[in-house]
Amino acid sequence: MSVLAIAEQRDGTFRKVTYEVVSEARRVADSLGTDLAAVVLGSGVEAIAGELGKYGADKVLVADHPALAEQITEPYTNVIADIAGKQSAEVLVIGASSQGKDLAARLAARLNAGLAMDCVAVTVEGGNVAATRPMYGGKVLAEVALNGSPKIVAVRPNAMSITENPKDGSVEKLDVDPGEGRLRFVEKKLETEKVELTEADVIVSGGRGMGGSDYTLVEGLAEVLGAAVGASRSAVDEGWRPHSDQVGQTGKTVSPNLYVACGISGAIQHLAGMSSSKVIVAINKDPEAPIFSKADYGIVGDLFEIVPLVTEEIKKRKG
Repeated sequence: MSVLAIAEQRDGTFRKVTYEVVSEARRVADSLGTDLAAVVLGSGVEAIAGELGKYGADKVLVADHPALAEQITEPYTNVIADIAGKQSAEVLVIGASSQGKDLAARLAARLNAGLAMDCVAVTVEGGNVAATRPMYGGKVLAEVALNGSPKIVAVRPNAMSITENPKDGSVEKLDVDPGEGRLRFVEKKLETEKVELTEADVIVSGGRGMGGSDYTLVEGLAEVLGAAVGASRSAVDEGWRPHSDQVGQTGKTVSPNLYVACGISGAIQHLAGMSSSKVIVAINKDPEAPIFSKADYGIVGDLFEIVPLVTEEIKKRKG
């Protein structure tokens, strides 16, 4: 019996969610009294694999193959399912990123495994694994028990703490067969200068209250905070921001340490995507805006007056 942590890397660099996954998988493995193996898939990734021993991996299994250079769900599923069987995996922990959600669902079907998606906490009592996950648009937190073997837990990015727990982390390169897939990689386009929303520690978002596509104020505040820029669905629908910036039920689900909502009323669809943020600050001229019911700190006023003042004050404190 073992626990597998499925790492996620992009162009030879581990994504932040990987360290969260390995740290959480270490805690699960300790609770079950078993070993933790991290699985790294890709092409030319053996050199970075040993890094995961720092976060608790007893060993790192490397599936290095040209067909795994890009994360295409079909070959990844074939390889991980094979590894899970050979390792007698009891629990698989994976990040609930865009790619991770796709992969977790396919693995659950392939392995006939119980799956808890978008988890914000994982507990083990008496050998039983349970997970806490938001449901009904984030209105409730449900604790779900996973039965059978294996079990798959997909953890929400930024929801789990990263903990250094050095283990041996010995690297073992595997012979893998990705199989003949029906999907073919065509191309990818990355906005490399932007902070990834789902992994950002701080997010500043603008909504309909911005009044147009000029997000200079929001971008300025984001810059001094080292934050990513987000948007509500209404702002995206108006064409003011790209869909990749959308936070909400039909956009991205985020869990930053700080979420600043500027001119966002707080429709339930938006709250579903950011309500698990550690600290929420709302700036809105409508004192009855629903966003204030979720905010830890609220400022009632004109965002075009308040945001510049906040930005300048932060600059002063940093300077």
